[in-house]
Amino acid sequence: MAGAATNNGAGRGRPGYDLDSLLRTAVKVFHERGYDGTSMEDLAKRLGITKSAIYYHVSSKQELLRMSVDRALDALFAVLDEPESLEGPAIDRLHHVVRRSVEVLVDELPFVTLLLRVRGNSKVERQALARRREFDHLVGELVAEAERSGSLRLDLDPALTSRLLFGMVNSVIEWYRPRQGLTKEEIAGTVTTIAFEGLKRRE
Repeated sequence: MAGAATNNGAGRGRPGYDLDSLLRTAVKVFHERGYDGTSMEDLAKRLGITKSAIYYHVSSKQELLRMSVDRALDALFAVLDEPESLEGPAIDRLHHVVRRSVEVLVDELPFVTLLLRVRGNSKVERQALARRREFDHLVGELVAEAERSGSLRLDLDPALTSRLLFGMVNSVIEWYRPRQGLTKEEIAGTVTTIAFEGLKRRE
């Protein structure tokens, strides 16, 4: 994740503008102006530093985009490697993955928002979309396993269920703002309650 690289970049360039600060500012400007509409000059002006100071951290605007979307993707894939995602009944593992994915979205909101808005217009974006599809596939397999175990309704298509689940998760980026007073635990709890009370097989 980009956070690991931040430590290596700490102290570079103008004080207060380490790699993490650079990425956060770049993502904010990408949201405001669009990635294609943002130049390195725009970023330099926003940061109050020279373009050469930015190039001390990264080689190009594309690298900024890659590091930003990878930060979101790495955090999501890390959820799949947590013990609660790997052990126990499939329905419990699925519940954990959905809940933790909401928490990742809240923690990394600008980066996940950027990820969800890429359209494949560049090599970096196409690679990000490929990783998103891989994540979706792994979640879909977990849904299918939960269905086979009898925890979910048998008339639901696993791939469609996965898309709908994460459609609800991803919709959080459209309305959530950190100053609204909701904690990530409250949001994650509400999403999982709505999703799984509707998915659990009724006797």
